[in-house]
Amino acid sequence: MSANRMVLDNQEAYLRGTEMELMERLLPLNDCRVLELGCGSARITRRLAQAHPDCHFIATEVDSVQHEKNLGNTAGNISFRLEGAQSIGEPDQSVDVVLMLKSLHHVPGSVMPQAMSEVARVLKPGGIAYFSEPVYQGEFNALMSLIHDEKHVRELAFKTIQSLSERDDMELLGQYFLNVPGLYDSWESFESRFLNITHTQLKIDKPRYRQIKTAFMEHMGPRGAEFLKPHRIDLLRRRNIR
Repeated sequence: MSANRMVLDNQEAYLRGTEMELMERLLPLNDCRVLELGCGSARITRRLAQAHPDCHFIATEVDSVQHEKNLGNTAGNISFRLEGAQSIGEPDQSVDVVLMLKSLHHVPGSVMPQAMSEVARVLKPGGIAYFSEPVYQGEFNALMSLIHDEKHVRELAFKTIQSLSERDDMELLGQYFLNVPGLYDSWESFESRFLNITHTQLKIDKPRYRQIKTAFMEHMGPRGAEFLKPHRIDLLRRRNIR
């Protein structure tokens, strides 16, 4: 963990584990309001909501196709909304925790600063912003780069979070580097999750498709294709300024 200054990557600091384990350790998930921005299928938020029935979760998504799927699979303490991070429909200082789980680098660069202003606006004093972003290194990243090379947008996301941490009303609590185990039992399961998507228009011709599949199959073993997926978690808090 680094608490003094933000870094894009720290090869010496990686731990192995899951996001759920880290979030349960770092976040104040008791009788709180939690907002996830860019929730996708809200896989982790659904698990958190089940584990913390005393909390209320708001999960937003800009992909209308995925949003309709989410509305068809609701939970009692989750509200799904179709909206972007740059225009959050929550009142000022009304949220205890904001989550962005590998979603900030999908926000258009032109509105990333506005999205950070919105995060700061809706957080209560003492509220926590938890940003999880994939790190541009390792075998899984090399595979994903064949689908869509995100080096530039991930660096832009990092700089945007860094700018948020430099605001007078925000402070950096720390950074955590996590290698998350990933297992895909077949090419079809990987393809379904990462190629058959609706939130981003991929431009993959037949030669590139074959290249991606070949690269994936090189990792196949008895259990499937196994990876360690590097993540950086930036943890910020809104200051209690009077």
